[in-house]
Amino acid sequence: MAITSDCAESKIAWTETDRRMLNLALELASKGVGQVSPGPLVGCVITSSSGDLVGEGYYLFDHVKHAETVALEQAGEKARGGTAYVSLEPHAHQGRTPPCTDALIAAGIKRVVAPIEDSNPKVSGRGFDHLRAAGIAVDIGLFADEAERLNEKYLHHMRTGLPFVHLKLAVSLDGKIATRTGDSRWVAGPESLVRAHELRHEYDAILIGAGTATIDDPLLTDRSQLQRHRALVRVVLDDRLSLGSGSRLAESARESPVIVFSSDKVDSEKLQTLQSRGVEIVTVSSNRNPLNVLKELTDRSIQSVLIEGGGRVAGDFMDAGLINKATFLVAPKIIGGQAATSAVAGLGAEIMADAWSLQEVEVVQRGTDVEITGYPRRG
Repeated sequence: MAITSDCAESKIAWTETDRRMLNLALELASKGVGQVSPGPLVGCVITSSSGDLVGEGYYLFDHVKHAETVALEQAGEKARGGTAYVSLEPHAHQGRTPPCTDALIAAGIKRVVAPIEDSNPKVSGRGFDHLRAAGIAVDIGLFADEAERLNEKYLHHMRTGLPFVHLKLAVSLDGKIATRTGDSRWVAGPESLVRAHELRHEYDAILIGAGTATIDDPLLTDRSQLQRHRALVRVVLDDRLSLGSGSRLAESARESPVIVFSSDKVDSEKLQTLQSRGVEIVTVSSNRNPLNVLKELTDRSIQSVLIEGGGRVAGDFMDAGLINKATFLVAPKIIGGQAATSAVAGLGAEIMADAWSLQEVEVVQRGTDVEITGYPRRG
């Protein structure tokens, strides 16, 4: 369990240097967004015994070296007697790289400052214990909330064994995502579209329902133009296997993965046609069970999922209590119409006291649209 900032600050007199250097470590860690999964975002800053910044680094999956190693190599002998500021607990086990704690000890680091423990059971607490056993002072808790937020996808995945799920919907003022004819292009404005691709860049997979796939024929790619470690996995929940073999998703399946969850009672010829295009078909008897979907995605090393529609998919995941974060891009439009598609279907709340409320809400203007983001809590 992470130590909260308030608890930690009541015990440790953090210096201005501590705050500045650990904040820099968190900023460095964020440079790895889209390039570290299934690992965490990690940044490291090394200061000399006199407090000068002598090394910095951050983790990228393809570069293999961990943030601590990069920063120590830059610091060289100046690290001896110094302090390491790390955005997450250093690991003490042999993984793709040797233990980071060994590197810190060998470099002569005398103090390590970190905000939180790593929730990975191979790491959790063991890294700090190894450092303390070597005589290194370990101070934990500064910027704990910020560090939790930065690595919320990784930490959730480690704690639950399931991907972190973020629901993103573009809606009108009256809560519609499409007109009564199914037209949904475009509910929100161009600034919101840019934001949507920024969000896609942060996630391992993007998930939609069969209706959205059929009506919109989307490509569902990350067009943020930012570097990413692996291709965005496109996921479709499609009971009847209605995805066309000539759809943009099917035609691009060999370039970027497409996984379709469908019933085990579908036309075998259509199934084989889609598979020949490179589409992975997962046939299950209860594919509408969101938990089963998430478990299948976990088996494919998917740490995080962005849900982009439609209303039935959003409702299924909300009803199951599996939405960890929600973003609504609200456009100043009134669509109207009883038959127009609502943003979230499913069973929903029976009484107002059972409605989901967003906590830790952030509101940002996106052109004429308003982005509202928060963490759903029941009641």
